[in-house]
Amino acid sequence: MNDTEQSGDTVIANDWHPVAIAADLRPGSMQAVPLLDMSLVLWRDTAGEVHAWQDRCPHRGMKLSMGMLNGDTLTCPYHGWAFGTTGRCKHIPALPELREQHLKAQARVFSAKEAFGLVWVCTGTPAQDVLAFPEFHDERLRKVWCGPYDVASSAPRIVENFLDMAHFAFVHEGILGDRDRTAIRDYTVNRFDDAVYGSGIWARQCFAWQPRSNALADRGSDVEYTYRVIRPFTAILTKEPAAQQGFREAISLHLQPVTETSTRVWIILAMTNDESSVDEMRNFQDTIFLQDKPIVENQQPLKLPLSPQAEVSVACDRMSLAYRSYLRELGVQYGVIR
Repeated sequence: MNDTEQSGDTVIANDWHPVAIAADLRPGSMQAVPLLDMSLVLWRDTAGEVHAWQDRCPHRGMKLSMGMLNGDTLTCPYHGWAFGTTGRCKHIPALPELREQHLKAQARVFSAKEAFGLVWVCTGTPAQDVLAFPEFHDERLRKVWCGPYDVASSAPRIVENFLDMAHFAFVHEGILGDRDRTAIRDYTVNRFDDAVYGSGIWARQCFAWQPRSNALADRGSDVEYTYRVIRPFTAILTKEPAAQQGFREAISLHLQPVTETSTRVWIILAMTNDESSVDEMRNFQDTIFLQDKPIVENQQPLKLPLSPQAEVSVACDRMSLAYRSYLRELGVQYGVIR
């Protein structure tokens, strides 16, 4: 039983979480990945299907990821027990006379699927499909995967930082903000339920003046942001700089909760940018995120407090407050202080 189950947080256990770049998991290969206080082993079978199991042999607890993958059979390195695609043990070398139908050992198997170039895992019972991300399907936008970044903080703190514009002038000075232009204009926050964009919280008409809003920008301009939170640990923003007519980008933040206070961060860019190299686009995003990293790692407490009285808030924090309210209403307990 993992911490999400122990805490009764079925919302997080029943959601999908990113754990790997799909293209990196080739047939015949496997990876050990952490998720929700557990170790998982990912592997791809000869038919191209992705599997996610608890990285633990049911016999004596050995990590299966240290074993061998031969075709569609994963063999434990400790006693050689062999498991097929369903997770059922099919052979015990020490008892070769036992036929497969008489073997009862079963590896713990989780739901796994591919979407948006990532592998996603649900450790509970999927409550819905992987999130909606329509910008990813826009063929006019170029896709770039950034990260992963390992951060010593909770997933909710990282989402909240992603939704915050008031820190631009201080944490990202000279790029996304200017200390001479710190005022945050009023903006709207609403709940939404949309067939294309999913459901959650939507903040619109969010404006910020930025010296360099993206890798192509060569001068400062007002930038209009739209933010949407569509899952507890997923947020997507779109931005359109006034000085770059026709430029549009979406930045999606997808979090892999390793523990309640440690998180692996995946970012997907969907951008109107055919000029910059992939490395240039990644380097720009790396610069921004690595400026945020020491901030979220040094907030106290690392878990996000959901009580409105826990921290002082002001008018421009309404998106943050809406996010905290959203987590409270969903009943999220993992990574938060209720």
